[in-house]
Amino acid sequence: MAVTESVTGGTSGGARAAHEGILRRQSARESRARTYARALPIVPVRARGLTIEGADGRRYLDCLSGAGTLALGHNHPVVLEAIRKVLDSGAPLSVLDLATPVKDAFVTELFRTLPPGLADHARVQFCGPAGTDAVEAAFTLVRAATGRTGILAFTGAYHGMTTGALAASGGAGDVRVARLPYPQDYRCPFGVGGPRGAELAARWTETVLDDPKSGVPLPAGMILEPVQGEGGVIPAPDDWLRRMRRLTADRSIPLIADEIQTGVGRTGAFWAVEHSGVTPDVMVLSKAIGGSLPLAVVVYRDDLDVWEPGAHAGTFRGNQLAMAAGTATLAHVRENALAERAGLLGTRMLSQLRRLQDDFTCVGDVRGRGLMIGVELVDPEGEKLTGAAARASEVKEATGGAEAQAAGDEPRAWGGAASGWVGEALPGPRPASPELAAAVQRACLERGLIVELGGRHAGVVRLLPPLTITDEQAAAVLDRLADAVAAVARDPAAHGTRLRRPEERKEPAD
Repeated sequence: MAVTESVTGGTSGGARAAHEGILRRQSARESRARTYARALPIVPVRARGLTIEGADGRRYLDCLSGAGTLALGHNHPVVLEAIRKVLDSGAPLSVLDLATPVKDAFVTELFRTLPPGLADHARVQFCGPAGTDAVEAAFTLVRAATGRTGILAFTGAYHGMTTGALAASGGAGDVRVARLPYPQDYRCPFGVGGPRGAELAARWTETVLDDPKSGVPLPAGMILEPVQGEGGVIPAPDDWLRRMRRLTADRSIPLIADEIQTGVGRTGAFWAVEHSGVTPDVMVLSKAIGGSLPLAVVVYRDDLDVWEPGAHAGTFRGNQLAMAAGTATLAHVRENALAERAGLLGTRMLSQLRRLQDDFTCVGDVRGRGLMIGVELVDPEGEKLTGAAARASEVKEATGGAEAQAAGDEPRAWGGAASGWVGEALPGPRPASPELAAAVQRACLERGLIVELGGRHAGVVRLLPPLTITDEQAAAVLDRLADAVAAVARDPAAHGTRLRRPEERKEPAD
């Protein structure tokens, strides 16, 4: 427990009572829809950079960062200065969609950062202050521009909580959007993984688009996340993303990139699509572009700008404080090469975290891009799921050096003899363990570290630290996370969990 004491500081009886009273009143008065407050029973009162101080005097390293909103961390000086400047100027704080010097500066800086090929021919639409409204606006836009109605989206996606955004997300109930497979290595929908899995996902998409009996008419647009966040921190392969760009461009389908969480340097490039060199037709932006304040926009090719005045509107499109904070944030990230630093630091953090896979069988996978990192917890006692068709070299290794196939046999391969994929199957990943992930989250909190959960079964511990995190802070984050994983792996019961079989699992009560 020395780790906890070293990071939390002292707690007086009065501070603890005030802290508990606020939490008690929140539980009694706020809706059952609250989420973060359930797993993170803290009451923030002060914050700076990576650090939050609670009402009880405890201090935490915040690797949630407002779900990726705080690119520069809490209360960064350049953000506070930009806000104070607007406040002291006497400028109006909310102006609908009127032109202002503050808005003009924001748009200028935003366009300066856009991917090549878009900035010179772009329009921007200011939406309601949440990313989900920008997604709705993007759907309205491409439907008006194409005269079509359908939307293509991907398994595991998360695009927001309004009706259209939910319909395009992975947990949709009333499906009105065509769903396509999103490639991933660890839990590949085809049981293959790697480049071959991505190729199969792309072929499926192409078939759906070109087969007149697929049941999917030519859509108004395709929306995708360059890295799925809520889906479990799954980066899209660059080749696959380029393939989606070609497929959509060849069929005059607008490609919508949801960069709400991946944008503003998070993944190691200013916009995550830049890793693949792709220029989308539409970009949906929110979170970090407001510099910690609510702001959302859609940026798109000017030839798509066909909608009528008021086709998508909202009262709170003119948040001047958010635009000023956003301008300061965008400029600071650009001028200080924070995206490049996020890429380098993220690579080092991923490398160190992957050691956990060697030490603990409950750590199934470590993945991410830049400072968007996920650690998937699995049931170490669970039966391994159906495995991927294995490469010949993997089969050889797994069988102690024996040949993958009898001499003279033709390889039973996905892509022919040259592909190296054989019909033998290695064991696949074990089932995700939301119980262990929740236990690790609690153990992290005890050690003064705030992390988020995500993934299909809430089995992925997610790190979204600010881009300003120092090397020393990154080391502290990794130490605390590793210590939490080790403690839970040694004794799950002591951390409030036991490994339950899938048929025992159910949603927790309020």
